[in-house]
Amino acid sequence: MPRFVSAFAVSLLIASNAAIAQQADAPASDATGDMQSGTSVAPQPDAAARPVVVTDTVPTEGTASPVAATGPRPLRDVGTDWPNWGGDADATRYSPLHQITPENVHELEEVFTYHTGDLPEGAAEGKYSPETTPLKVGDDLLMCSAMNVLISVDAASGEENWRFDPGVPNEAIPYGASCRGVSLYTDPDAAEGAPCATRVIEGTLDAKLVAVDAGTGSPCESFGEDGTVDLWQDIGERVPGWYAVTAPPAIVRGVVVTGAQVKDGQAEDAPSGVIRGYDAISGELRWAWDLAAPEQNRNGPPEGEVYTRGTPNMWMTATADENLGYVYLPLGNSSVDYYGSNRSEAENEYATSLLALDATTGEEVWHFQTVRHDVWDYDLGSQATLIDFEGTPAILLPSKQGDIYILNRKTGEPLTPVAELTGLPQGEVEPGFISDTQPVSAWHTLRKDPLEEKDMWGFTPIDQLFCRIMYRQANYEGFFTPPSSDKPWIQYPGYNGGSDWGSVAVDAERGIIIANYNDVPNYNRLLPREEADQLGLEPINEKQGVESSGTNAEGAGDAQAGSPYAIDVNAGWRSPLTGMPCTRPPYGGIRAIDMKTGETLWDRPLGTARRNGPFGIPSFLPLDIGTPNNGGSVVTASGLVFIAAATDNLFRAIDIETGETLWSTVLPAGGQANPITYEQGGRQFVMVTAMGHHFMETPVGDEVIAWALPRE
Repeated sequence: MPRFVSAFAVSLLIASNAAIAQQADAPASDATGDMQSGTSVAPQPDAAARPVVVTDTVPTEGTASPVAATGPRPLRDVGTDWPNWGGDADATRYSPLHQITPENVHELEEVFTYHTGDLPEGAAEGKYSPETTPLKVGDDLLMCSAMNVLISVDAASGEENWRFDPGVPNEAIPYGASCRGVSLYTDPDAAEGAPCATRVIEGTLDAKLVAVDAGTGSPCESFGEDGTVDLWQDIGERVPGWYAVTAPPAIVRGVVVTGAQVKDGQAEDAPSGVIRGYDAISGELRWAWDLAAPEQNRNGPPEGEVYTRGTPNMWMTATADENLGYVYLPLGNSSVDYYGSNRSEAENEYATSLLALDATTGEEVWHFQTVRHDVWDYDLGSQATLIDFEGTPAILLPSKQGDIYILNRKTGEPLTPVAELTGLPQGEVEPGFISDTQPVSAWHTLRKDPLEEKDMWGFTPIDQLFCRIMYRQANYEGFFTPPSSDKPWIQYPGYNGGSDWGSVAVDAERGIIIANYNDVPNYNRLLPREEADQLGLEPINEKQGVESSGTNAEGAGDAQAGSPYAIDVNAGWRSPLTGMPCTRPPYGGIRAIDMKTGETLWDRPLGTARRNGPFGIPSFLPLDIGTPNNGGSVVTASGLVFIAAATDNLFRAIDIETGETLWSTVLPAGGQANPITYEQGGRQFVMVTAMGHHFMETPVGDEVIAWALPRE
């Protein structure tokens, strides 16, 4: 055993050095990340006791963002609260709070831990990925659990105020049990203290919109039927797990706008990706946008028909623009991700696009497509951010392939350069469908250089040999290598990005974008239908019973029924021997970008090797190699970036100017969620949920944890 550990340490040291050598513009003082002298927090046991500490400090100052809209509208100003999933109305994930500073952040101590009590049981085992980010408004924290239990907690003490369980069954879990957050709406015409004058609205895994009173948790009886709207209406056959809502809805001018997650890779004849707007008070359908029949289905499809099947869906959080009355929707791909010859012209036009709709009518304003004829599952997974760019109202859009675009939010026209790749490979499977041109951002990309055989790393020499052989056996012609069936193809970046659902944070005062990203490939192959049938691959609507585990990666044996090919994805391209990645680290990073020029200010690996190792055995080595990550960051006025996201179960504070880690603490479970910060009783808190993630292979928990500076 000592010899094995020693060899492992040497391997990880080599990996760490390789990671550090590859990072661009990283400060020399931050080469060891969490091991910096004088500012680090010593490693703690993952289940360390956390005392409750309540202190008083001098009140902090906060500012509010202006809102120029009239009529019914959601709570939008951030100030000392966190009223939207993206923080302020513009989804910048920026807070004006500055009590916690780079100079005192190392003094942070835990104030409280709240347990939701929602842990997987029965068929839910191995399928939890809560990704929960609370809201903070007034004295309360408002959140949802993995299975959509709505909860209110006192923001200062962590004591529970109320909870409402909508009774979502385990069989409704799609790929994972996720509820990223909730939304708030205040009725401007309601009398003060009237029931549901301010309401919490969430979308559920069993495809419902649920509205409850923000003060009591009681259902808003006038909303839909006793507080619930059934989103399966006009979708078609009700197949649990195929159609689910995992993101908070956007609320614009009194209209609740939602899409839904349609489980990937099942069949061409999948539920529709229709976007719908509902009245925030009554729950009545105000409009529907069905990309294949936008006019016919504006008020719902004709009797006996359903919304167009198999169209691109929006599983991510939309962005509300109260000033213009628009809602910006990042669209995904068609229901069969890796084969496109059967798609309609409408699907080809809208898939993998940012779509702007008039939120009051559902009419299209514009759309901007980031991938033509997408057969790589490069759906837009990040929430877009509203910014001012050189005096123009703009929207910042990150993509899974790593490109960052800035568009005019009124017209969709690019405000930063967009280049065209030409002469791209066509492959042998769909040479008549694969686009030979693609747009890319010429302003900034998180994407790294193409892979080479020398980039094959491997935990052991045998691993490296296997991975080099796999590299030679695969098709690879850059990040738009078309899918293949005769042999595997390498997809880099993989379907987790680039930028994923954690999105970016924007400090407009300093003019800095903070973007964390993944840097891992996938190793894929299209399986001919005969081979798929021999393997017993079936779509979700033909499977018998409930799947018992969600631990397999998305796409690892999906039927894609109705197309000639199923798909098999090796997510992260792992060695068949040790389960370690085939490519050299870093596997994830965090970067600061100048908003004016698009230049990188600093770039460093995000995540240590402490929870990673061969055969799934944690090494507990604090080497900053950069791990895959899920979840985003928060930026504060004092110049701090707070982020968990990585698979090492650490929550960090990073100096926005240098990229240096100033403080870190061990979480009791995976921190795959966006953090928040808020002020309560004159004290600034920073919070993240530690609930784990089955796909990221981090421990599952139910903790909501808050830190603050100690009593003076």
